[in-house]
Amino acid sequence: MATLTVQGVPLGEGRPKVVVPLTARGPADLVAAAEHLAGLDRGPDLVEWRADHFDRLDDVAAVVAAARSIGAVLGGTPLLFTIRTAAEGGATEIDGDHYLTVNSAVVEAGAAHLLDVELRTAEPGRRDLVSAAHARGVAVVVSSHDFEGTPDRATLLDRLRRMRDLGADLPKIAVMPRSPADLLNLLDVTWTFRQESERPLVTMAMGATGVVSRLAGGVFGSACTFAFVGAASAPGQVPLAELHQVLDVVHGDDRTDHAEHHGAERA
Repeated sequence: MATLTVQGVPLGEGRPKVVVPLTARGPADLVAAAEHLAGLDRGPDLVEWRADHFDRLDDVAAVVAAARSIGAVLGGTPLLFTIRTAAEGGATEIDGDHYLTVNSAVVEAGAAHLLDVELRTAEPGRRDLVSAAHARGVAVVVSSHDFEGTPDRATLLDRLRRMRDLGADLPKIAVMPRSPADLLNLLDVTWTFRQESERPLVTMAMGATGVVSRLAGGVFGSACTFAFVGAASAPGQVPLAELHQVLDVVHGDDRTDHAEHHGAERA
């Protein structure tokens, strides 16, 4: 089972890596939030900028500048750039062409280490965006979010395989479980795909029923789990400090390795 290493952070190896989204609306607030994360004794392994919350998303240059500012504050912590469309639970409607334009600009500027590309993005733009990211050394998260329910096992596996075939370095699926059986289905699919695939993946079930997947998904092969500092960006997210405590119980305490990695990056 291969790993994906981004800025020295191995995804798919050891305990799941913790991702914290930034959802502030203005440039100054984004930088302040990034500074807060960078100053934590035990911060996230990766930071996601949810640019669909940005109040200047229509201004490509402003988006690129903000991404660069966030990255400068975070230092060696990998930055995932995400525009979550309204159809997938995002904060704003965005035209398909503008979605491609903004994402392409961030990639070309080298302003992020990972790029989220929604599976529903129309071709040929979707494949072109994945290719452009890879050409610039940017890892690609191909994602799918279902807020209405949980597809059956075959559909979930097919979706992950489509992401892999598209060139995803990190396929990502989020679903809304309506029963514990849905949660078990997702965890089973996670384990199955992790065994057959040459790359890591990220899966999660949302809402109260899905919290277990955020706490113990790594046991089944999920490479990352999402936490929040301040306000959650998705149903069922767990506060960062509490998530670290649970992961310590499930996977062991990583504070020495975490401190060594981030200390080396900041030195």
